[in-house]
Amino acid sequence: MTDFMPIISPPTPAPSPRPSPFNYLTFQPKYNPSEFSTLGPASRKQYLISILHECSPAELRFISQKVTPMLKRDVLTELPAELALHILAYVDDPCTLARASQVCKRWRDLVADDWLWKVLCDTYSFRADTEDKSDTNLLEDDESCDEMDKFTSSSIDPWLTARDRLKRQEITSVSHWGPYSSDDLLHPRLQFSHQEYFRRAYGTMLNLRKGGHILHTHRMPIPTPDSGVVTSVALDTEWVVVGLANSKIHLFSAITGVLSRTLTGHELGVWAVHLICRGGYWGRGEMDEDGYPDDADDPVVPAALKTALGIDRRRRMKHPMNVGDDSSKPSDICCTSEGWGQPNSIIVSASCDKTLRVWDAKSGHCIYVLRGHTATVRCARVLHNRPIAVTGSRDSTLRVWNIQKGVMLRVLHGHTASVRCLDICGNNVVSGSYDTTCRIWDVDTGECIRVLRGHSHQIYSIAIDGNLVASGGMDTIVRVWDATTGNCIAQLTGHTALVCQLQLSSITSLLATGGSDGRVITFSLRSFTALQRLAAHDSSVTSLQFDANFLITGGNDGRVRVFETQTGNWVRDLSERSESVWKVLYKKGICAIMCKKAGKTVMEIWTFKPKER
Repeated sequence: MTDFMPIISPPTPAPSPRPSPFNYLTFQPKYNPSEFSTLGPASRKQYLISILHECSPAELRFISQKVTPMLKRDVLTELPAELALHILAYVDDPCTLARASQVCKRWRDLVADDWLWKVLCDTYSFRADTEDKSDTNLLEDDESCDEMDKFTSSSIDPWLTARDRLKRQEITSVSHWGPYSSDDLLHPRLQFSHQEYFRRAYGTMLNLRKGGHILHTHRMPIPTPDSGVVTSVALDTEWVVVGLANSKIHLFSAITGVLSRTLTGHELGVWAVHLICRGGYWGRGEMDEDGYPDDADDPVVPAALKTALGIDRRRRMKHPMNVGDDSSKPSDICCTSEGWGQPNSIIVSASCDKTLRVWDAKSGHCIYVLRGHTATVRCARVLHNRPIAVTGSRDSTLRVWNIQKGVMLRVLHGHTASVRCLDICGNNVVSGSYDTTCRIWDVDTGECIRVLRGHSHQIYSIAIDGNLVASGGMDTIVRVWDATTGNCIAQLTGHTALVCQLQLSSITSLLATGGSDGRVITFSLRSFTALQRLAAHDSSVTSLQFDANFLITGGNDGRVRVFETQTGNWVRDLSERSESVWKVLYKKGICAIMCKKAGKTVMEIWTFKPKER
């Protein structure tokens, strides 16, 4: 029998004492801080190294966590504001600036500086328009005119880098809605925000790439094949003016897209329309445009129409400082011009009935019917800040009109065949004719300054900007001329058919051409070489317009296309494909498309403006 001895379990040991929490605040070092402070730099480093060698990895991590925040420095906060803005000026991404504004109050204040956003506007080539009056009202009292000279503006070279602009010390806060806003004279913007302007322009740019919507679509039946053809369009930020071959003129609101009224009076088809924006200033001296002093008899028109023309208002003779020289102001590709101070927008129309009509856009009344041409009036333009209209006709003459007084000033003789196209720049007019020549005229004297010879066939398109003139026609060659000497300085090839569309811009140093072969070509005005050759359409290019960012074209193949100006890359097609596109115009986020769909004339008004916050 085996005996089992009971085993007694050992007693449970007492729990180990827990370490008391270490208080770093009450910890007293064994060394004397005053003694450490008396050590030299080398000795202090040796002292610290000796302590670090005695530390465990956990203790070293603790030291690192404490030391790292102490070594951080907010450079922008510690630098002077001028240097901080200099650094931020190199940031060309608005999203990065928006995130930077959320770092701290100091950064937010720096990013909110208006000059910084002015530089960013220039970086993106967001050059402000002079005609955005959709949210302003004109002041009727003359005291507002006395305040005009208190507000100045200056233009910025979009080709300058941020560093170059900083070197020039352009630190003034200037309205960038344009080199000069004519409406600001009557309703000054006391505080203009470049940041808000950039937000709108940048949002519009993104919407043009992918977005936007139709404000309104208008469809009209076409009784006869040619009666519904849209022949001409003018566009600003308030109005869309459409001239048709059926002798009617439709006036739409560019804000809502709604048809405002239809102007009737012409007996035959309308071939040209031009829109003069309200506001502006008088670009001349103490004399009327017809050479008579201000106290000469005014035309016999109703009082309301005198007001529309600005006849009964005190004139602004002196334009503000830094506006620029009127003699070099080019025309607008959207067939608009700056006003001479009149409170209402004015419409000028030219027709196959040989007449020129002047309309009040606000009331729709016809103010004047101007007669003198003996054949169809084919083209018309109005000078900036002057009530001077120039028309070209199939009777081979150009005529100069005072549309405020309703009189013809002079007849320009020289062409021997139909005048097909014309353009203006300051006080100079350039015309292209079926007689294969271009002529440069002085509007004030009627003198033919230069005769440009070189084309071998009829001329269909022409443009002038500063000292450069570009022309194109049936011979498929685009010629660039020096307006001061009359010499042809470049012959640009690439088209295989009629060159029917042309735009010239000295600001971007680009020339864009469109032909009946469906091609769109952009040329450099510096080297006169082709930059982009685009097979934009399957048939004739009917519309062409570009700025520093986008190139918009329309064609007889029924497409409206958007390309990048600098690269030529296709961005998108606007609208659904139609039977044919007659006209396309774009300005400040508003696009007017005139086309033919399902046998009807269709007028689409698009908006690409960002939603208001």
